[in-house]
Amino acid sequence: MVSDTDLFKDIRPYRDDEVAGAIERLIADDEFIGAIARYRFSALSRLGGGLVKRLIRLYLGWRWRHVNSVQQVQLEVAKFMEKMISSTTAGVTYSGLEHLNSSTGYLFISNHRDIALDPAFVNWGLYTHNMDTVRIAIGDNLLRKPCSTELMKLNKSFIVKRSAKGPREMMKAFSELSAYLRHSLDDGHSIWIAQKEGRAKDGDDKTDPAILKMFYMEGKRQKIPFSDYIRSLNLVPVSISYEYDPGDVAKARELHAKETHGAYEKSEFEDIQSIVQGITGQKGRVHVAFGRPLTGEFDNADELARAVDREIHANYHLFPSNLLAAGQTAEVDAGVRQDFEQRMSLVPAELRERVLAMYARPVLNKG
Repeated sequence: MVSDTDLFKDIRPYRDDEVAGAIERLIADDEFIGAIARYRFSALSRLGGGLVKRLIRLYLGWRWRHVNSVQQVQLEVAKFMEKMISSTTAGVTYSGLEHLNSSTGYLFISNHRDIALDPAFVNWGLYTHNMDTVRIAIGDNLLRKPCSTELMKLNKSFIVKRSAKGPREMMKAFSELSAYLRHSLDDGHSIWIAQKEGRAKDGDDKTDPAILKMFYMEGKRQKIPFSDYIRSLNLVPVSISYEYDPGDVAKARELHAKETHGAYEKSEFEDIQSIVQGITGQKGRVHVAFGRPLTGEFDNADELARAVDREIHANYHLFPSNLLAAGQTAEVDAGVRQDFEQRMSLVPAELRERVLAMYARPVLNKG
């Protein structure tokens, strides 16, 4: 007999009984170990790469020797998050968590600024408020390496098949995804998904109605009216704001290239570099605002997208960096203004206006 979970085996996260095997494969993966050697021990790896890799394997084998469940993986991630927050932020704050019930599964739909950290900061808020962490939607474009797949599926990530080609294949992939979301929520598991494919590189947080249409595919199959089905998903808009975006210049460079040359070609490991840059870069303060579950009447995905946008824009926490970029200098302390101006002076001249526009956009969206 095939279980419900097995129906989604090619996209779902790992279960407890699959954790130990995935960890063994990671430790044996030369590309994974090599990446750790390059990023954490670059000087040593140049002198004696083979020895460094052996030591990393021994250390990870010892460190993870008792990790054999999803919960234990989450505790390891929590230790990493605590260190990252203390070393790369000036503090992380939350609002709206008091409106959530720890025994309910929610479909969190958030703005998207950082590939890895957006769901990580959502999870940190839930974890520190004694709520279960989310299952994370991640595009298969980020899973080109076996070690990436192992890491993501260990960390409760499920796969969005963006590489599906042709109408029939795409319809099958999105139907499966919609059914998996329903299955997870019915089992009490919360979900995190971005409001659109790809980060909002220009700072303009807009929901793609196609994402919402995908949500409804399972409801349509069950012949449930759109508004009724959406209410059953416990859809919660989430606004994530960073005082400073470690990837601001890289995003501006991509936008500049598209406008100047009509296209931008990503390098093979650019997404991985963006993830590392986001994790290690200084972010200043971070705020995550959880909205209330949407309970209104919505006739279609376009109407729902406008409602999600209103919530995300209204709840977005504005930092001095946003106000200064929008020209609202009177409300900001002179010392803070000087720090901001100094940071902007380091941005290449041809990208400065784009970076400023990126920070100013949430102010304009708030109206």
